[in-house]
Amino acid sequence: MPRTAILNVMVNAALKAGRGLARDFGEVENLQVSLKGPGNFVTAADHRADETLIAELRKARPNWSILTEESGELPGTDRNHRFIVDPLDGTTNFLHGIPLFAISLGLERDGQLVAGVIYNPVLNELYVAERGSGAFYNDRRMRVSVRRDLADAVIATGMPSIGRAGHDVFLAELRGLTDKTAGIRRCGSAALDLAWLAAGRYDGYWQRGLSPWDVAAGVVIVREAGGMVTDAGGGGDVLAGDSIVAGNDRIHPALLASLTAAGRPR
Repeated sequence: MPRTAILNVMVNAALKAGRGLARDFGEVENLQVSLKGPGNFVTAADHRADETLIAELRKARPNWSILTEESGELPGTDRNHRFIVDPLDGTTNFLHGIPLFAISLGLERDGQLVAGVIYNPVLNELYVAERGSGAFYNDRRMRVSVRRDLADAVIATGMPSIGRAGHDVFLAELRGLTDKTAGIRRCGSAALDLAWLAAGRYDGYWQRGLSPWDVAAGVVIVREAGGMVTDAGGGGDVLAGDSIVAGNDRIHPALLASLTAAGRPR
């Protein structure tokens, strides 16, 4: 697929950071058997990827702002453009030697998400999209699935872990969907959930408790693959809240309706 200059910048930054993460991931299995464990090593790998991404993006666009999970807001003189970066989405998977994690890199222009790159360096899966140009997986065009009924749909989600709020809400929503769908999946990476939805592997996705860097790239990719993305209230500005609901034009409204019903008092 032909790419614009800025999309090439984003892809090249993700590929470079991905090479480092792939090398570090190869060490995790060895560290699992050590008394110290791999925790500190994975934290360092996350920071190395963050530093690589910032350096590559700053080299190409030195005046643009950057928001990353690890480094926070790095303002630039050009406040109309902002990269939104998660250097390692799926840290727990990485920590346990599970190859489901990704670099997530979105671009916001004048408050609108306009480009996204999601890269899993172990599976060598590269998902890219730019507004108005479609979505691609390893240079092949992607479309969301065409399933029309929740009963036939596989739905992805993420659940709050220990120490996080929202367990009761999640369990109520899960109960409301379990007997209406063909299955619920949790892979442990919001970025990959959205990428796989865009590729048609999943039919829908919902999650709460997220941050902008978790979803910025995936929102663009799903929309460019023909999907719908809102927050749990149906609003379009996903970055302003902490919830997301996505799917095709039939599954998305059905998901919203089920989630709304789950939140009603009984």
